[in-house]
Amino acid sequence: MKVAVQQEDLQLLAKTLQEQLLVEVSSAEVFEVKCAVNKDELMILTQHESDVIVDAQIIFAVIEEVLQSLAPHREQRVQCFLRVFGEQVPYTKCFLVLKQRGGWGNEEAGEAEGQYFSPISSSALTYSPSLDKAEEEELFDPFAYGPNLPTSKPASQIKLILLGAALAGIVILGGGAYFLTPPCVMSKCKEIQNAEQLKTKSPQRMRRAKSEKELVALQQELAAANVALDVIPSWSPRSQVSEELKASLSGRSEKINQVVKALQTASLATQKTQTPAYSLEELQARQHLWRQAIAPLEIISPDSELYGLVQGKLLNYRVRLHAVNQQIFAEEKWLKKLTAAKAVANAAENRQATAKSLNDWQKTQSTWLVAINALNSIPRTSPGYQEAEKLLVDYKPKFVTARDRATKERLAIKAYQQTISTAKQAKVYEQQNQWQAAATYWDQALQTAKQISQDSLYYAQAQSLIEPYSVALKQAQEKVQVVSSLEQTRTDLDKTCINEIRICTFSIDNAVIIVRLTPEYDQIRQNNLANPYSENSGSDTTVDVTNHLQILREALAVIGDNANLSLFLYDSQEQVIYTRTLDR
Repeated sequence: MKVAVQQEDLQLLAKTLQEQLLVEVSSAEVFEVKCAVNKDELMILTQHESDVIVDAQIIFAVIEEVLQSLAPHREQRVQCFLRVFGEQVPYTKCFLVLKQRGGWGNEEAGEAEGQYFSPISSSALTYSPSLDKAEEEELFDPFAYGPNLPTSKPASQIKLILLGAALAGIVILGGGAYFLTPPCVMSKCKEIQNAEQLKTKSPQRMRRAKSEKELVALQQELAAANVALDVIPSWSPRSQVSEELKASLSGRSEKINQVVKALQTASLATQKTQTPAYSLEELQARQHLWRQAIAPLEIISPDSELYGLVQGKLLNYRVRLHAVNQQIFAEEKWLKKLTAAKAVANAAENRQATAKSLNDWQKTQSTWLVAINALNSIPRTSPGYQEAEKLLVDYKPKFVTARDRATKERLAIKAYQQTISTAKQAKVYEQQNQWQAAATYWDQALQTAKQISQDSLYYAQAQSLIEPYSVALKQAQEKVQVVSSLEQTRTDLDKTCINEIRICTFSIDNAVIIVRLTPEYDQIRQNNLANPYSENSGSDTTVDVTNHLQILREALAVIGDNANLSLFLYDSQEQVIYTRTLDR
């Protein structure tokens, strides 16, 4: 593969090596270095006067150190030669094999894997021309045309092709490549110039910065300048200046980093405040973030370049911290109320477990209500709101149980008292021979006694009244049958079977009363059974069929008893739905 290499790049490499020899070797001012490429190998020729005593190992060691600092991108073979001015062939040489081990600018990136010296004469220190022609051609070919290399030659004469911008570009040899990084040994060094300029301007930019974004941008520039200074090798004359600049830029970068971290922490705290906190722990975490943001900013002195930016932020951050502190104070207050509500609920549970009277159940109900009202007072914005809601889910059913039981006991007492009062009135009607009224009151007293709940404290007392009231009702009903007439029965039936609509029809003979529900009423009843919560369609009359049918049965029973006749109730399909027969 043909490779194009610029001649000036190799000349720049030669100049770099010559300057480094000047630094390391006291007699190096009489040296001249030339570079070329031949058969994929880098050739380096160092020349001196014949009267100069040379330590070849030191010369080659300096060349090797410079080449290692240039970090080749692949394995690279190098031949180094020492020659006396005016002679055609060198008197000693060194072979190097450089390998890539690191990244750009790493002084240890390129390593000489193999190295050996090959003296061309018995003396490695002085010139010796004792070489035959074949050996000379084998040892040194690219520089066999004299002490001064031509600036360019035809490809047919020397297969020498140069590429890259030496020390600033790439030298590609045999299809591979390696970087030659400027080591700042020349008269100009952009890395140091840029760093010094940034060192001068960065304080003013720090003072003028108005936002985290501007500081981050400056910090990145400082970091980039420091990275650029890292490429300057330790043997460079500007190494000490480079280290001082890096220390200065690193110090400023650290100051900026301290402020940037504080601003980023404040941004995180601000972001978290966009959503409500659901626990005291979340509020305390936000409090910690604000304190982390404030603490490093408070120690920045007034003479700092960042003081102006920091003071503007600090006031805002302290206000935010104060708001969080207030939230925590309020939350602690609501947590105390939450704890108190739990204690009241525990007392309510104990009362509910031992309640034995209406008064006990009423106290239990009111205790549950106190706990629930306390939980309901916790605002939605409080982090304790969610726990309060969970407790309400548990407490409300227990409150409802206590309330219903207190209501049931209250109704039981009322029903029992009403039963006794109704029975007394029935006896008064009996004494006045008003049997129909007496029967009605006995029936009401009996039904009220039966309605008292089984788990009520008055259930047993109510049950003891059912049997005597039933006997009294039966006797009153028999009396009504004796005095009632068939006409009255018809009137009663007619009234019973018409309630804005025709509910039923009837027929009476000497033995039995037969009542049939009308199709219209049956349809309403069926619709009500299918959908008990919807309005009855097709009629202007709203009929509570479920209760009405029971009332109808009771009314027919009374009519049958009054007439002393058996009674059969049919639906419109001739199915018997109620019967009442009399023993004769």
